[in-house]
Amino acid sequence: MKIAGVGSAFPKHYYPQDVLTTALKAYWGERLNSPQLLDRLYSRMGLEGRFLSLPLDAYYHLDTWGQANSVWIETALELGQTAICGALTHAGLSARDLDALFFTSVTGISSPSVDARLVNRMGLSPNIRRTPIFGLGCVAGAAGIARAADYVRAYPNQAAALLCVELCSLTLQREDVSMANLISAGLFGDGAAAVIVCGSEKAEACGLQGPEILATQSVFYPDTEHIMGWDISERGFKIVLAAELPDLIEGHFGHDVDSFLLAMNLHRSDIGSWILHTGGPKVLDATAHALGLPGEALDASWHCLRKTGNLSSASVLLVFEEVSRRRRPATGTYSLLAAMGPGFCAELVLLRW
Repeated sequence: MKIAGVGSAFPKHYYPQDVLTTALKAYWGERLNSPQLLDRLYSRMGLEGRFLSLPLDAYYHLDTWGQANSVWIETALELGQTAICGALTHAGLSARDLDALFFTSVTGISSPSVDARLVNRMGLSPNIRRTPIFGLGCVAGAAGIARAADYVRAYPNQAAALLCVELCSLTLQREDVSMANLISAGLFGDGAAAVIVCGSEKAEACGLQGPEILATQSVFYPDTEHIMGWDISERGFKIVLAAELPDLIEGHFGHDVDSFLLAMNLHRSDIGSWILHTGGPKVLDATAHALGLPGEALDASWHCLRKTGNLSSASVLLVFEEVSRRRRPATGTYSLLAAMGPGFCAELVLLRW
């Protein structure tokens, strides 16, 4: 099994972080007890800017969840098609080569789902097997690769696409000035990413390049549902983000990675490239500490975080794209691709270039 191609797509509206900080202070206005808090909070995140689905002024006119969700559907289709086409081009395949389509998002909903609408929009095979996934949040990029790998393991002569679309700005809550929402509004951005996962027979027959998927592992942490997720009401998605998240990562993630690698007769020292979800500065610091990694080991993740913020499920695919196209490891190098998200849970994917 191989990840044969990767592509990304972003809305046309990009704003520097200082412009977004000023806009958010105006958006919340008198609800903020200390507007200067945003300056201190967002400067510590180290982001250069983020993409948004709409121009800044348009967010004042999203009065209902339904309005925001309509924008989510329209934007998700546009970005989703671009990301999949980019991944197919990178792999040297066409839309009709796809036998399965996995779609993940946690920032909007639709029925028919976005993957179904893309079948019509892109002229995909009417026999394509679709799997829309909701609720996994940030972990869904890694989990989606693992589920696509399961599929092509069963059908080694086929190819599957994973599409992650997250339009986090459309979940912005004007009435919520909790610390969790302030952090979320300063950290998350909008965008999409896709990968093409091919079975061994398909990859060999088509001469496809890309890292092999050697193994995957899911890890669920009992009684941690309160750590991360959404409270969903008539106003839409309200962020849940507990302060103890970094402590949970530091306490468990290193052991989980060691156990996963040991089953493959490997150790942390055998991993030459780390492809980790851009959870935010505290999450990346906690992950590096849990794994005992030097700061430069996560340079690709820090780079993506600075450029686009946290894109939830799409983030780890963007880090993979950065590594694949600009930091490609030598042939034979092992990589660990990993993400964490609501549940609380983690997904681990072992790759070999």
